[in-house]
Amino acid sequence: MFQKRMEILRKKIQEKNIDVAVITDDDSVYYYTGYYDYLHMEFARPTILIIPKNDKSLLITPTVDMALADDATIENLEAWNDGVGNEWREHIPNILKNKNKIGIEENHMPPTVRKYVDSIVDKENIENVTPIISEMRMIKSEEELKIARFAGQVGVSMMQASRDTIGDGVPEYEIAIAASNAGTRKASEILNNHYKGSRMSPLIHFLHIMASGEHITTTHHRASTRILKWAEPMYLCFCGMTNFHRFKLGFDRLFFIGEIKEKSWEKAYEVAIESQAAALKMLKPGVTAEEVHAAYAETIQNAGYDYPLFRCGRGVGFSFLEEPQLVSGNKTILKPGMVFAVDGSTSSKSFRSQVGDSFIVTEEGYEPITPFPKKLEDSIVK
Repeated sequence: MFQKRMEILRKKIQEKNIDVAVITDDDSVYYYTGYYDYLHMEFARPTILIIPKNDKSLLITPTVDMALADDATIENLEAWNDGVGNEWREHIPNILKNKNKIGIEENHMPPTVRKYVDSIVDKENIENVTPIISEMRMIKSEEELKIARFAGQVGVSMMQASRDTIGDGVPEYEIAIAASNAGTRKASEILNNHYKGSRMSPLIHFLHIMASGEHITTTHHRASTRILKWAEPMYLCFCGMTNFHRFKLGFDRLFFIGEIKEKSWEKAYEVAIESQAAALKMLKPGVTAEEVHAAYAETIQNAGYDYPLFRCGRGVGFSFLEEPQLVSGNKTILKPGMVFAVDGSTSSKSFRSQVGDSFIVTEEGYEPITPFPKKLEDSIVK
């Protein structure tokens, strides 16, 4: 799978007359090699994948992480050590010299690496290869779709555990703990049953997004020590947390503790569901990304709410955000094999409602991969 992707990239950079691609985004490195480490630039330890159009690929990685490269699909491997020689810079000049066109991931290259590349390569010889890589990553392989479905199972187990934990007198952080524990157990079960011998961690960890009570309009509020109360709304966002084998999904639900106190909340919730349903009617091959967003936004506005605060959805995969985004102005045509997070929402000064799921675009329409009840009666936690 990884070798095939690398060969496709080689052909694409050849078509663009790019001599060599320098890949530094963690998720892109994984996409082409299966290699991942855990330190990266925040510890000043970059990992760099170099793919020439007519030569063997090279992975440059810290010596401390060499053992992790055993399972990777790579042709040449070079390690570097902290403070020894020219560190990760050692092999780059010889590879890049005398090259007419060098491709980089312009918005994903760490500043330290970019500064060095700029010091040895004329700027007119640098070209952004992000569009090429993004286009490749839009259409998922069968193996990726299999992982996406497993990620959905992990997400559903997390949502169920969260719903089971919600209640009057429960602190928010207990919901986050329940979600992480349930997701980790489900991921471990899937790894043991389907990926024997994998060193991929099953641990589900993220600073959980949730909001309750008076914080319900705070879109990216994090789990806190706040105590839940009867008749309050409780919003859960698993974007970032719904993650299996590095494949990340979007998944959101709104719950009400015991009862729905305000009639206006019922309407807001129902419109959120309707706006997602309107988007899903458009989610099929041949439709543009912006048409999906337009159906979502029109439903919200026709119900008397302001234009939505955020896009209808986004491509998902090995990165938190992938192309195309379901947003106004994005004219990308949807194709089978794309995977999206698709939301429905409403917003006002005093209340916010959001429901989101992830879907695979199929030949006929779409396949849901985060199936979880979302009727109004299902949202009330007794």
